[in-house]
Amino acid sequence: MMNAAFPQVRIVPRRMLKPDTAERLLNMLAGVAGIRRLMIHGPGLPKKVPYGPARGNPNPHSDRKAIHVGDAEIALRISAGEVILEVEDASVIEEIRSLCDGFFTEFPYQLQEGRFMKTAPTLVDYAKYGPDADTSLIGLADPRNGEGPVIVRTER
Repeated sequence: MMNAAFPQVRIVPRRMLKPDTAERLLNMLAGVAGIRRLMIHGPGLPKKVPYGPARGNPNPHSDRKAIHVGDAEIALRISAGEVILEVEDASVIEEIRSLCDGFFTEFPYQLQEGRFMKTAPTLVDYAKYGPDADTSLIGLADPRNGEGPVIVRTER
């Protein structure tokens, strides 16, 4: 079981982020020491139209593309609506706030503190990763996706 004492914050921009903007924000955050886990959250961008008269047809969307964060390539399957972070201690939150104040100059954002990620294994985590799962992956499993989360390693 994970230690639930780690603070969590959520960066909520006023509007959805384009892939290029999300890439710049994530690379900026990847350089911050003290971030344990990071999750991008937002509405999905399906490859095929899921319902309606065009159901099953390809769904070309300009925001579904690969971005590069740190040493990893991430295929965006969502519109980035918010970024959820788990940090080592509260001092990291102020560093994140100052970086976001400099980053979000054209439109506003909110930085919320609270509990946004699961800290104990769920049934989905057990089914996807088994009983000896890496605790850094707890709460990051998407039951509808066959792929696992992307791990970004940064030099610190």
